[in-house]
Parts: sequence; structure tokens; C-alpha cells
Amino acid sequence: MKASDYIIQYLSYRGVTHIFEVIGGMLTHIIDSAHQHGKVKLISMHHEQAAAFAADAMGRITGVPGVAMATSGPGAVNLLTGIGSCYFDSVPTIFITGQVNRSEHKGNRKIRQLGFQETDIVAMAQPITKAAIRLIEPDQLPKILEDAFSIALSDRPGPVLLDIPMDVQRVMIKTPNEEKPSEKLVINNNIENIISLLLAVKNAKKPLILAGGGIHSSRSSNLFRQFVEVIKVPVVNSLMAVDTLSYHHPQRVGLIGSYGNRWANMALGSCDLLIVLGSRLDIRQTGADVNTFQSNRRIYHVDCEESEINNRVKGCYPILSDLALFLRTALNIAEDINFPDFTIWKEEIENNRSAWPDVNELSGSQGINPNELMHAISKVSKDAGAYVVDVGNNQMWAAQSLELEPDQHFITSGGMGAMGFSLPAAIGTSFALPNKPVVQISGDGGMQMNIQELQTIVHHRLPIKMIVLNNQSYGMVRQFQQSYFHERYASTYWGYSAPDFARVAQAYGISTASVVDEKDIAKGLEMAWENPLEPFLLQIHLDPMTNVYPKIAFGYPITQMEPFYKPKDMEGT
Repeated sequence: MKASDYIIQYLSYRGVTHIFEVIGGMLTHIIDSAHQHGKVKLISMHHEQAAAFAADAMGRITGVPGVAMATSGPGAVNLLTGIGSCYFDSVPTIFITGQVNRSEHKGNRKIRQLGFQETDIVAMAQPITKAAIRLIEPDQLPKILEDAFSIALSDRPGPVLLDIPMDVQRVMIKTPNEEKPSEKLVINNNIENIISLLLAVKNAKKPLILAGGGIHSSRSSNLFRQFVEVIKVPVVNSLMAVDTLSYHHPQRVGLIGSYGNRWANMALGSCDLLIVLGSRLDIRQTGADVNTFQSNRRIYHVDCEESEINNRVKGCYPILSDLALFLRTALNIAEDINFPDFTIWKEEIENNRSAWPDVNELSGSQGINPNELMHAISKVSKDAGAYVVDVGNNQMWAAQSLELEPDQHFITSGGMGAMGFSLPAAIGTSFALPNKPVVQISGDGGMQMNIQELQTIVHHRLPIKMIVLNNQSYGMVRQFQQSYFHERYASTYWGYSAPDFARVAQAYGISTASVVDEKDIAKGLEMAWENPLEPFLLQIHLDPMTNVYPKIAFGYPITQMEPFYKPKDMEGT
């Protein structure tokens, strides 16, 4: 079989349904094979970064590695931001790049390049992949493909890059009989520590679970929800775990961290037992004052990577385990334990929620209140399969205030924090959730970074409801300048501009509306949802000086937040 035919056949065999790509000369054999095969659909994007973000979303939602492809040189290099996003957010993905013919490789020659567009993408991608491999011997292709999927999916998931020279793609190879990879029987060696954790829950007064993105990457969301029901402990979530519990779940508390809900950070600051599930406890979750964070409470940290435990926050009780394995074991043990209801503790949390509602954090701001806007979006978007959110102020307002239903996804770029993520990721999400509308939320800055993908949405008539919060600035950095640079807004507000996105979308043939006044929000949202399975862009104009509050005052404990506390020093992140 021709090698490129085998690649597509194997992808189909492993459950891949879509390939996100931008064609180029060194990729033509694989693209042609996919076209002739017919079962794996080619989605032609308009920038390779966008293809990578779309594959990212596909991998997150389905659990089958998302696949993106690009040609050698600029195409391959353009994938790197998306590859890094998958690496930091633990998303199983396979990236395939076409490379120049083996005869055109510079090898050990002391020259910069031999073949046209020859670029060592493997060396560039190695720091941000679980494996980056250049295929030199065609007969190794079957094993390398099998290994790539195994690596992408095993342990902490992540991206694998395969760089395949053009002459290798067209070689005839022997094909093995495919056998589904067998599942390993894994025994949990943490029984005593899990028993200790569960007994600590029973004896605690103020226990709390911190749900992290590892719950999703371990495909254990349902197990997690069962666990929460059994042990009756309130749950706060990191940015990557907004959708682990639905908004109205009785044990959901809210978002914690730098821009967390004030009442959620207060709960995190006052709990006497903290169970961390798949979260790395970085500075945006704990604040800079780590000593206060770790004092006066016992912390159990469950993670599949040993190096993530007792990294910044010391003195944690470690449980090194895949989360799904941990949760299955803990549920079996918990059946024999009678846990209290923690009524007084839950009442304390609810009292703080009532005292510090999210919609009051910006009560003195001009124009549309973005937290109120998120609640309004939620009320009309109950049929959406997912919210796909960009990076910046829009991301924090969404994480603070969206009201997610039990089966809705929340997709965003966490560790990489890549602006421009949401539009192409919404495309990947839409293909992963066919016939389900998707809500995409972006700021004006992020929307401009991959705006060319409006054509992809139009081409496939994808039911994406695009909501652009246009404040004519890079708002999060502008707020940083307001705090630390004496309101000198170079390059965020001064020297920056954004177009009328409604007019841009109209040029692509997308129905649109714009809202300037709060009283018109309901009408704009009604128009967006008038045809649920059609794309629509709704532009919401915000005052450029609208900040995100609350925000941890740098140098203080997480319970002491702006605007009531001022930072002690300039934050470094």
C-alpha cells in the first residue's frame, strides 16, 4: 500500500473523523489519499495555527486525538503555537507535517538549508511535544503511527508530531494486520493514602475540592461527579475545569484564582482540608503568598505527574495516580464511610456568595456590565453544546459568570493563553458536536488574530454564535498598565484599534447585529438564536476602561482582592 494511503487508513481505524489542514506542496500525497479514502473529512482552514487550535478542541471533546496537518517550512512553523497549547493543556493530538524529500535534507552540512522550505520542525517542536519524530525509513511507518497514538493518549495526554518527507509518503510499504491495542490492567498502589484522605474528609469541618483540568484530560468527568455526590464536599474549580459541575449543582462553589469569584477564593482561603484533583497549583490559582495558602490546612494533591506535586506548594500529601483510577478506587472505599453533610460550612459559603455577587463587582463601571451579559447569554444558550472562549478579559468574565448546563463544555486556552484560540477552536468543537450550536466568546483583540476563519465557518455553514466583546483595547494588559504604569496605555489603547466586526462578518455573508446599550442586549441575543443552526456574529460594545474584578492583589493571600486591596508589588504573570 502507498504510505500516504496507509496513514489515512490508520487514522480512520483509530477513530479520527476530521483532519484540519492547510495544503502545501509537501503535503499533497497525504491530502490526496484522504480525499480518495473519503471517510476522514478534510477541513481546509485558512491558517495553520487555526488548524492546530481546531484539532485541539476536537481532541478535548472526543478523547480521540485531534489531527492537524501542514506543509514544510512556514506551514509547519505556524502550527507551533497550537502544539504548545495542546502540550500545556494536556490535549491528545497528532500533528503531521510534510517534509522535503530525503535527498534534499541538509544533514550535517554546515549550511542553513538545502531543499526549498526545508525546516527542522522536529527540533523546534521537541520542547512542546511528548514526542517529535521524523520518519526516515518507510517500513517504520506502521509502528511509528501506533506509537504516536499510544504516546498522545497515555499518562498525561499531549501532542505528538510526525514529520514525513514527501518521498516517504509515496513509497509502497507492507501493511500489518491491525489489532486494537490491549488495555493494561493497572493496580492502584495508593490504597492507604486514599483511605487517609477519605477519613480526613469525614473528620473535617470545612473540606473543599479543587477541580482542575486533569479531570478532563483523564476522561473522568462522570467519575468525578459521582465522587462529589458520595463525599458531599463543596467544589471550587480552576479555569480549566469550569464545566466539571453544572452552574446550578448544589456543591459547585465557583472559579478560584487570580480573577476568581470572591466567595470561591474566600472558601479556598478558609478551608481546613483541600483535595486537589488534577491541578498544578500555579501562581494564578494560589496567588504569590504561598505560605499563607498552605498554612492551617491539610492538602491532598492527586496528579499523574510526580513533579507537579509539592512543586510550588510544599507539604502536600501526595497521591501519584491517574485521576480515573484514583476516583474508581476512592468510590469503592467511600461506600463504607458515612460522610457528614457539612451544612454549616456550605451555609458560610452561600452567605459569602450572597454578600459578594459577581454582577456587583463592576457596579461603578460605565456602559454594559460584562458579568450581567454572561448571565444573559447563558439564559438563551441552553441548547448550545459548548462555550469556546478566547484569552483576556472576556475569558475571565465568562469563567466567572457563565451558567453552564450539565452537558455543556467550556473550552479555552489555559497554559499557553493564546489569543486567537476561540474562533478556530469553535470550528473544531462544532465538528466534534455535530448539529449542536456552539457559542464562541472573544474580545476584539483575539478575534482579529484568526479572523480569516470566518470563511471556514461560512463554507461549512457551522452553527457558531460568535459574540465579540469590543472594547477597542487589549483590555487585560491595559488594566495591568493602569495598575503599574501610571495609566500609560501604549499599544493596548493608544496606538491600537479594531474594526466594526459586524461589517466584517457581513462581508463574509454572516448575519450580524451590534449592541451599544444594555437595553438592547436581549434583542441582540434573540436575533443570534433566531436560526439556531446558522452562524451569527453579535458585537457587544464595552467601555474601554471596563476592568475585571475581583483580582488577587499581588503579594496578598488569595482572599484579599482588588479593588479593595492594592498590590504590594508588580506581578510577574
